[in-house]
Order: sequence, then C-alpha cells, then structure tokens
Amino acid sequence: MKNNTKDKTTIKSDTQALLQQYKKVKQYLLSNNLLQIKFKERKPKGSGVWSFRINKQFRALSFFDDDESLIVYKIDNHQ
Repeated sequence: MKNNTKDKTTIKSDTQALLQQYKKVKQYLLSNNLLQIKFKERKPKGSGVWSFRINKQFRALSFFDDDESLIVYKIDNHQ
C-alpha cells in the first residue's frame, strides 16, 4: 500500500510540474515568442494541426478554431 501511495504522489508532483511548464509556454505564445517553443504546423502542411514544445519530453497539439483561438487538444509524450 505504501508503494502505491508513493506512486500517486510522484504522479501528482509530475503533473503539477508539467502544468507549471505549460503555463510558462502559454506566456511565450501570448507574447508571440514562437521560436522559443518551436511552434510549427505539423505535416502535411495545410493540415491545420500545430505543435509546440512544453519541455524536452512533452509537446502540445493544437488547432485554431473559427474565432482564431488556439485550442490545445492533446499533450503528448514526444519520446
């Protein structure tokens, strides 16, 4: 039981760290600092799917809606 609790604590800590990194990247997006986060359209060009780097391990997949808001629909383990 103790190992299971430790695993849950570790997962919670990792999730909170990823959330903090995402919030930092969001500020880069809002300030139009796109090179810092490697914001680019996924292949094939014209697909409308955009990705950006949260950290070395995780990438976010997103698209622009009709109001031109960026919608993040998936955060993926890049490795």
